Formats: sequence, C-alpha cells, structure tokens
Amino acid sequence: MSVAQAAKDLDVHATVLRRWVREFGSNGPNAFPGNGQLKPDDEELRSLRREVAKLKAERDILKKAAAR
Repeated sequence: MSVAQAAKDLDVHATVLRRWVREFGSNGPNAFPGNGQLKPDDEELRSLRREVAKLKAERDILKKAAAR
C-alpha cells in the first residue's frame, strides 16, 4: 500500500504519515509512548531539570544562611 493511499484511508495528510513512519523508524516502540509516559530522553531531561531546581533552592538557602 502506498503512503498516499494509507494517508487517504486514515484521513491524514501524506506528509504527516511520512513523519510518523520516519519517527517510528528512528525511535522504534519509544516513538509514541502515550498514556502520560515520556520518551526515555524526555524523562531524563525532566528529572535533570527537577534536580537543578532543587540544587538552586539549596544553594539559595545556604547563601542566605551565610549572609547572616
């Protein structure tokens, strides 16, 4: 089946379907995690951002304590 025919059957634009196929090819089963789950790289980024925020808060507390 051609991409154009599949896109027509799914009622999406052919470009969108090609992008989905390309993303699935590069990321496999992790391409579309869904159900509130993130891709492994995105989950790691979220975790690191939380850690940075926590460390900044701790740093600010220590700065205030040292200034007294």
